[in-house]
Amino acid sequence: MLDQADHDTDDSAPLDMLEAYFAAHGWEHERGDEEIVATVKGSWASYELRALWREEDGVLQFLALPDIKVTDDRRAGMYETLALVNEQLWVGHFELWSSSGTLLYRHAALIDGDEATLSLSAAETLVESAIDECERFYPVFQFVLWGGKSPREALAAALIETQGEA
Repeated sequence: MLDQADHDTDDSAPLDMLEAYFAAHGWEHERGDEEIVATVKGSWASYELRALWREEDGVLQFLALPDIKVTDDRRAGMYETLALVNEQLWVGHFELWSSSGTLLYRHAALIDGDEATLSLSAAETLVESAIDECERFYPVFQFVLWGGKSPREALAAALIETQGEA
């Protein structure tokens, strides 16, 4: 795995740290000047992770796309679902792109200063929290889209915490 000592953050841009993090995990990724895209296999689906760096604003926008498309006839239920799900989140949020019906998780990080660096722990938190939230709520979205459940039923069913071992 990647160690902070393996990557000198004093002279690296945020995308450099993410690229090193993705490479250390063996995740397929492609890098551009202001963007990096990786693919990660989760428990429920494969996720496209996308980071966009806007140096002039000092903002790193991080997206996780769980490969869920919402058809026009399911959008009203999905908007209610997103509102209920987003109440559960501490950082980031889920949204639905109106033009394509693509569901995604988005989080923006302000990276200020002349160095514009992203620490290893910040990169790990950004990536892992996005994956964790997609994994946590993927069943909710599926219950609403394909399981015939209402948004409240789907959320209640998916967030049941089991105790003990089977």
